[in-house]
Amino acid sequence: MKALIISADNFEDSELLVPYYRLKEAGVEVTTASLNRGTIKGKHGYEVAVDKTLDEVNPDEYTILVLPGGAAPATLRKERKALDIARNFFARSKPVAAICHGPQILISAGLLQGRRATCYTSVVDELKEAGALYEDREVVVDAYLVTSREPADLPAFMRETMKQLRL
Repeated sequence: MKALIISADNFEDSELLVPYYRLKEAGVEVTTASLNRGTIKGKHGYEVAVDKTLDEVNPDEYTILVLPGGAAPATLRKERKALDIARNFFARSKPVAAICHGPQILISAGLLQGRRATCYTSVVDELKEAGALYEDREVVVDAYLVTSREPADLPAFMRETMKQLRL
Protein backbone atom coordinates (compact mmCIF):
# COMPACT_ATOMS: atom_id res chain seq x y z
CA MET A 1 0.00 0.00 0.00
CA LYS A 2 1.34 3.41 -1.00
CA ALA A 3 0.38 6.95 0.05
CA LEU A 4 1.13 10.14 -1.87
CA ILE A 5 1.50 13.42 0.01
CA ILE A 6 1.57 16.53 -2.18
CA SER A 7 2.88 19.71 -0.61
CA ALA A 8 5.22 22.69 -1.04
CA ASP A 9 7.06 25.26 1.05
CA ASN A 10 5.10 26.85 3.91
CA PHE A 11 3.02 23.75 4.63
CA GLU A 12 1.46 23.47 8.09
CA ASP A 13 4.09 21.27 9.74
CA SER A 14 1.85 19.04 11.86
CA GLU A 15 -0.63 18.50 9.01
CA LEU A 16 2.10 16.93 6.89
CA LEU A 17 4.19 15.23 9.57
CA VAL A 18 1.37 13.56 11.53
CA PRO A 19 -0.09 11.78 8.47
CA TYR A 20 3.41 10.99 7.18
CA TYR A 21 4.50 9.23 10.35
CA ARG A 22 1.12 7.67 11.16
CA LEU A 23 0.95 6.07 7.71
CA LYS A 24 4.56 4.86 7.95
CA GLU A 25 3.82 3.43 11.39
CA ALA A 26 1.00 1.37 9.83
CA GLY A 27 3.37 -0.03 7.19
CA VAL A 28 2.24 2.23 4.34
CA GLU A 29 4.96 3.36 1.92
CA VAL A 30 4.80 7.17 1.82
CA THR A 31 5.99 9.35 -1.08
CA THR A 32 6.23 13.13 -0.77
CA ALA A 33 5.88 15.05 -4.02
CA SER A 34 6.36 18.74 -4.74
CA LEU A 35 7.33 21.18 -7.46
CA ASN A 36 11.05 20.38 -7.20
CA ARG A 37 13.28 17.76 -5.64
CA GLY A 38 15.27 18.57 -2.51
CA THR A 39 13.37 19.62 0.59
CA ILE A 40 10.29 21.65 1.42
CA LYS A 41 10.12 23.75 4.56
CA GLY A 42 7.10 24.11 6.82
CA LYS A 43 5.75 27.28 8.40
CA HIS A 44 7.36 26.31 11.70
CA GLY A 45 10.74 25.33 10.24
CA TYR A 46 10.48 21.57 9.76
CA GLU A 47 12.03 20.29 6.55
CA VAL A 48 10.75 17.29 4.62
CA ALA A 49 12.59 15.50 1.82
CA VAL A 50 10.84 15.49 -1.55
CA ASP A 51 10.85 12.03 -3.13
CA LYS A 52 9.40 13.01 -6.51
CA THR A 53 8.44 16.06 -8.50
CA LEU A 54 4.77 16.34 -9.47
CA ASP A 55 5.77 15.49 -13.06
CA GLU A 56 7.33 12.21 -11.89
CA VAL A 57 4.18 11.04 -10.09
CA ASN A 58 2.05 8.27 -11.59
CA PRO A 59 -1.18 8.45 -9.53
CA ASP A 60 -2.06 4.87 -10.47
CA GLU A 61 0.77 3.68 -8.19
CA TYR A 62 -0.86 5.08 -5.04
CA THR A 63 -3.73 4.02 -2.80
CA ILE A 64 -4.40 7.38 -1.11
CA LEU A 65 -3.69 11.09 -1.66
CA VAL A 66 -3.01 13.35 1.34
CA LEU A 67 -3.22 17.15 0.99
CA PRO A 68 -1.84 19.01 4.03
CA GLY A 69 -2.69 22.65 4.65
CA GLY A 70 -0.79 25.81 5.42
CA ALA A 71 0.17 28.11 2.55
CA ALA A 72 1.36 25.26 0.29
CA PRO A 73 -2.05 24.57 -1.35
CA ALA A 74 -2.21 28.18 -2.61
CA THR A 75 0.95 27.43 -4.62
CA LEU A 76 0.00 23.91 -5.68
CA ARG A 77 -3.50 24.84 -6.91
CA LYS A 78 -1.82 26.77 -9.74
CA GLU A 79 -0.03 23.64 -10.97
CA ARG A 80 -1.90 21.67 -13.65
CA LYS A 81 -0.14 18.44 -12.66
CA ALA A 82 -1.30 18.73 -9.02
CA LEU A 83 -4.89 19.22 -10.20
CA ASP A 84 -4.61 16.30 -12.63
CA ILE A 85 -3.35 14.02 -9.85
CA ALA A 86 -6.33 14.95 -7.65
CA ARG A 87 -8.72 14.40 -10.56
CA ASN A 88 -7.19 10.97 -11.17
CA PHE A 89 -7.85 9.89 -7.56
CA PHE A 90 -11.47 11.10 -7.74
CA ALA A 91 -12.04 9.44 -11.13
CA ARG A 92 -10.97 6.11 -9.63
CA SER A 93 -12.81 6.65 -6.31
CA LYS A 94 -9.53 6.36 -4.41
CA PRO A 95 -9.25 7.93 -0.94
CA VAL A 96 -8.31 11.60 -0.71
CA ALA A 97 -7.59 13.20 2.68
CA ALA A 98 -7.36 17.02 2.77
CA ILE A 99 -6.97 19.19 5.86
CA CYS A 100 -7.04 22.94 6.53
CA HIS A 101 -6.22 24.72 3.22
CA GLY A 102 -5.70 21.37 1.44
CA PRO A 103 -9.22 21.43 -0.07
CA GLN A 104 -8.15 24.48 -2.13
CA ILE A 105 -6.44 22.06 -4.52
CA LEU A 106 -9.70 20.13 -4.88
CA ILE A 107 -11.62 23.40 -5.40
CA SER A 108 -9.28 24.43 -8.23
CA ALA A 109 -9.58 20.95 -9.74
CA GLY A 110 -13.39 21.33 -9.77
CA LEU A 111 -13.96 18.26 -7.59
CA LEU A 112 -16.14 19.46 -4.69
CA GLN A 113 -19.48 20.24 -6.35
CA GLY A 114 -22.17 18.54 -4.26
CA ARG A 115 -19.67 16.98 -1.84
CA ARG A 116 -19.82 17.26 1.93
CA ALA A 117 -16.58 18.80 3.21
CA THR A 118 -14.92 21.02 5.78
CA CYS A 119 -11.83 23.25 5.78
CA TYR A 120 -10.02 26.04 7.61
CA THR A 121 -12.27 29.02 8.44
CA SER A 122 -10.66 31.34 5.87
CA VAL A 123 -11.48 28.88 3.06
CA VAL A 124 -15.18 28.34 3.97
CA ASP A 125 -16.64 30.89 1.53
CA GLU A 126 -14.53 29.57 -1.33
CA LEU A 127 -15.54 25.99 -0.50
CA LYS A 128 -19.22 26.94 -0.60
CA GLU A 129 -18.77 28.89 -3.85
CA ALA A 130 -17.28 25.74 -5.38
CA GLY A 131 -20.55 23.97 -4.64
CA ALA A 132 -19.43 21.97 -1.63
CA LEU A 133 -21.81 21.31 1.24
CA TYR A 134 -19.83 22.85 4.10
CA GLU A 135 -19.99 21.30 7.57
CA ASP A 136 -18.22 22.88 10.54
CA ARG A 137 -17.01 19.64 12.12
CA GLU A 138 -13.61 18.23 13.07
CA VAL A 139 -13.84 15.65 10.29
CA VAL A 140 -16.25 15.12 7.42
CA VAL A 141 -16.29 11.91 5.40
CA ASP A 142 -18.06 11.84 2.03
CA ALA A 143 -17.48 8.41 0.47
CA TYR A 144 -13.70 8.32 -0.18
CA LEU A 145 -13.12 12.03 0.67
CA VAL A 146 -11.93 12.90 4.20
CA THR A 147 -11.62 16.58 5.19
CA SER A 148 -10.74 18.40 8.42
CA ARG A 149 -10.36 22.01 9.55
CA GLU A 150 -7.09 22.50 11.43
CA PRO A 151 -4.24 20.86 13.37
CA ALA A 152 -6.45 20.31 16.45
CA ASP A 153 -8.58 17.99 14.25
CA LEU A 154 -5.66 15.69 13.37
CA PRO A 155 -6.72 12.81 15.67
CA ALA A 156 -10.16 12.61 14.03
CA PHE A 157 -8.66 13.24 10.57
CA MET A 158 -6.19 10.40 10.93
CA ARG A 159 -8.76 8.04 12.45
CA GLU A 160 -11.01 8.44 9.41
CA THR A 161 -8.09 8.44 6.96
CA MET A 162 -6.86 5.12 8.36
CA LYS A 163 -10.40 3.70 8.07
CA GLN A 164 -10.29 4.51 4.35
CA LEU A 165 -7.28 2.22 4.12
CA ARG A 166 -8.94 -0.37 6.38
CA LEU A 167 -6.04 0.01 8.84
